[in-house]
Amino acid sequence: MTFKVLLAICLVSGLAAVNAEDSEITKFMKHLEVIPDVLDEGPKHFLKITYDNGILADKGVELTPTQVKNQPKIEWQAEAGTYYTLIMTDPDAPSRKEPTMREWHHWLVGNIPGDQLNKGEVLTEYVGSGAPKDTGLHRYTFLLFKQPKKLEFDEKRLTKNQGAGRENFSTRKFCEKYKLGEPLAGNFFQAQYDDSVPGLYKQLGF
Repeated sequence: MTFKVLLAICLVSGLAAVNAEDSEITKFMKHLEVIPDVLDEGPKHFLKITYDNGILADKGVELTPTQVKNQPKIEWQAEAGTYYTLIMTDPDAPSRKEPTMREWHHWLVGNIPGDQLNKGEVLTEYVGSGAPKDTGLHRYTFLLFKQPKKLEFDEKRLTKNQGAGRENFSTRKFCEKYKLGEPLAGNFFQAQYDDSVPGLYKQLGF
């Protein structure tokens, strides 16, 4: 066996060892390039995201805007006495090919006590996917962060009827600002245009 062959085997083995350390959800995020388009380091755990009729948003599955119209149920293993931040963001606005509005955030909740999402501080109210027609699949990414403490957020509050102000959000900058560190848990789905999207645009004032 030649030196070059041995070197190649060592390099491949080294890469495999690095990849083996990634969590399962991180591997999926790397595969569909959520990493590095949204963040640099992936979460260690899965968020369980359940929409109406038991539909799961999991591992990049394709869903429709109609299926994700209403706010989902989010589940994770929480620590007592701890606060969390939840982000839902789309890096593919208006399209993955030309993401000039990356990221367009769909949901932002901070100061969530434990796993009680309904008691968190809503910074941006939930709206479902609204990929423009003929822009292909968008990657709708959910990330959960453990806060260092209860925080004072100075973000502009956005209702479900407000579209302006959601564009050009940066998960990285938001996390740096509030010292959130790496995500604790996450998941994502993909969706493209369907006939319900114009109704969402009307709701958002577009």
